[in-house]
Amino acid sequence: MQPITANLLDWYDSHHRILPWRISPREQKAGKAVDPYRIWLSEIMLQQTTVEAVKPYFNAFVEKWPTVKDLAAASQDAVLRAWAGLGYYSRARNLKKCADAVCADHGGSFPSDINGLKSLPGIGDYTAAAIASIAFNRPVAVVDGNVERVISRLYAIDTPLPAAKSEIRARMQALTPDERPGDFAQAMMDLGATICTPKRPACFVCPVKEGCEALQTSDPELYPVKAAKKERPIRLGAAFVAVSADNEVLLRSRTETGLLGGMAEVPTTAWTARQDGATDIASAPFAADWIAAGNITHIFTHFELRLAVFKAGNIPAMQNLDGWWVKIEKLSAEALPTIMKKVIAAAIPHAFAKRGKDV
Repeated sequence: MQPITANLLDWYDSHHRILPWRISPREQKAGKAVDPYRIWLSEIMLQQTTVEAVKPYFNAFVEKWPTVKDLAAASQDAVLRAWAGLGYYSRARNLKKCADAVCADHGGSFPSDINGLKSLPGIGDYTAAAIASIAFNRPVAVVDGNVERVISRLYAIDTPLPAAKSEIRARMQALTPDERPGDFAQAMMDLGATICTPKRPACFVCPVKEGCEALQTSDPELYPVKAAKKERPIRLGAAFVAVSADNEVLLRSRTETGLLGGMAEVPTTAWTARQDGATDIASAPFAADWIAAGNITHIFTHFELRLAVFKAGNIPAMQNLDGWWVKIEKLSAEALPTIMKKVIAAAIPHAFAKRGKDV
């Protein structure tokens, strides 16, 4: 075992983070088994999302659906409702599809090999490696953003990302031991999250500082080197918050495919990541006394969306409207993405207070 690997595992034994999906080294020595379901669920949730944001969602999911079979038995709508606010909603749809596939094709048990894991919906190279390593102790390289930063500093890799990914993965694979590969992968993640941070890394307490080329030869903060980011395009559109005389809001479902697929929304114009939608009252979904209620901005990964928000009150519960009506005080239970919560809050400021308010 290489000195960097041994030193890092020793450090991890005493300094690992306490996470709800993790089995500690002490628990493993006592015979507690790692649950692949919890590792899979956490890894899907952690994609593009911080650990602190994921913790309450993870705890709520495993309380509601303790096993992959329980999740497979749930409806997609229930999963989307539980996921609402976590973002990147294709993950939630793939979560349900993956649970279904594990139960239908694998008897309710996750495959332990990389290829078997990658055959499941929503599981790519990184997630397959993480599950195989942490849940099944396979000695495969697990490379997330934290690991990229640690490896690029350890070896002073000056090739810009993403071109450096193949070298980083090769370096990580060379360090990954046959014994305790899952603990080593988690140790690298913890090192990047707590010590080898993007800004002002705590190099003086780093367990592998003697082997860090960036620390010895330059400034660790210079790594990883990143290619210049492209400017994020701005898209425009409009959203319409219709409120009935009974303090209900009109919602509808987005199409199953595409951005925010299957989620609930108020009526909006036809904006996408590639094109603007109409922005004026003339594009309202039906005739009413619409008034301007403000503007909201929401940042997606690849574009910025700016929506003009319009509101109309005392709308009769017409039968021919596309959608369904929800009491304001019950909106929090709907599968509303964050952007739609912003829209509704612009029109009804107290919509998501603990107690619903009349308008």
